[in-house]
Amino acid sequence: MYSEIQRERADIGGLMARPEYRDRNPELIKPKKLLNPVKASRSHQELHRELLMNHRRGLGVDSKPELQRVLEHRRRNQLIKKKKEELEAKRMQCPFEQELLRRQQRLNQLEKPPEKEEDHAPEFIKVRENLRRIATLTSEERAL
Repeated sequence: MYSEIQRERADIGGLMARPEYRDRNPELIKPKKLLNPVKASRSHQELHRELLMNHRRGLGVDSKPELQRVLEHRRRNQLIKKKKEELEAKRMQCPFEQELLRRQQRLNQLEKPPEKEEDHAPEFIKVRENLRRIATLTSEERAL
């Protein structure tokens, strides 16, 4: 079967016109086959090589798009970097600074709950309290 195809191609090759400029004048510049700029690019070659390797290993095309994979990789790297920086910052602190930081955090926690209670009050109550304060201030000014 394969040998028949080869014979047919050989017959076709005999029918095709061969360039005659090779024989006539040796001083002429002979044309060269143009390179495909896409195939010649480095990124295309690397992508093609990667696809061939994946095909040989039996790996299919990933279900995630490349952009999504790159973004996830960047997020993961940023989180790892951030955690490393935090650990290094904690290691760099001396015991005295650590104790000061703990006390400051405790004080902040003690101060925060009263502020939260005020934030949960409806807005009209806050406005009413502000109006009372203003009313008391104006009445005190009149008394003076």
